[in-house]
Amino acid sequence: MTRSEFEEKLFGVLKWISIVFFTIISLFPLVYMLALSFKPIAELLTNPAQWWPSLEQVFSFETYKAVLRPVGEGGFGFTVFIKNSAIVATVTVITTLAVGILAAYAVARLNFFGKKTISVAIILVYLFPVVVVSIPLFVMFSRIGIRSSLYALMIVYLASTLPVAMYMLRGYFQSIPASLEEAGQVDGLSRMGVIRKITIPLAMPAIAAVGLYVFMIAWNEFLYALLFVLENRDLWTLSLGVAQLDNQEVPKTMLMAGSVIISLPVIFLFFVAEKFLTEGLTAGGVKG
Repeated sequence: MTRSEFEEKLFGVLKWISIVFFTIISLFPLVYMLALSFKPIAELLTNPAQWWPSLEQVFSFETYKAVLRPVGEGGFGFTVFIKNSAIVATVTVITTLAVGILAAYAVARLNFFGKKTISVAIILVYLFPVVVVSIPLFVMFSRIGIRSSLYALMIVYLASTLPVAMYMLRGYFQSIPASLEEAGQVDGLSRMGVIRKITIPLAMPAIAAVGLYVFMIAWNEFLYALLFVLENRDLWTLSLGVAQLDNQEVPKTMLMAGSVIISLPVIFLFFVAEKFLTEGLTAGGVKG
């Protein structure tokens, strides 16, 4: 065996050892959280080393039922929190993409006064910490009467995610050959027709990535939710619901169940978006 063959086999083995090692240390916290979410707290305290649940415990869903059950029935009311988070995240994604696509296209393709200033301002927004703008927003929303509402969260999340959405989409729009859009206009498409039938299909990988990013921000955000809707439990989002489980009076198995509930939609959408990104890379093309 030559030296090159030996090194190739050695590094091949080391590669798979590294993959398995990092996969284990990455997945173990998730598996541990999922296992504890099914485990009764009494049994866990009796035998902490036996953290893996039985099949009977897995299919009973007792911990999840307690977390999802309304407060009036002795639960934690997570059903309401899921609904609120879903409404806020969905509206935020739709509005951010609707505004961000048009704004990014304008910055990428159109010539107008202040174009460079807007491009720089998109990034400068993120030089200001969230805490700096939270108090002025609190005062402003209180004066106009929308502070304790989901509308306040939607507006804040739109303002928070729109700059990054514009920045990411602008770069992708600039990578699309202008000749494709010009060919569409020659075929009789209007500017909006070009955006709808050519630009958006070709930019679906970037749009999917931006949509997933915006959803994660709106779904998991805690500070603004704490600031605006804490006083009204019926408007709580999942992040506030999980925070209430993190205290000494609530069993940690409940906290694990709440963490699983808030994590699963993001994980599911990630795998859906990953498949969609792969399909989007081959979408579109020059008309033959």
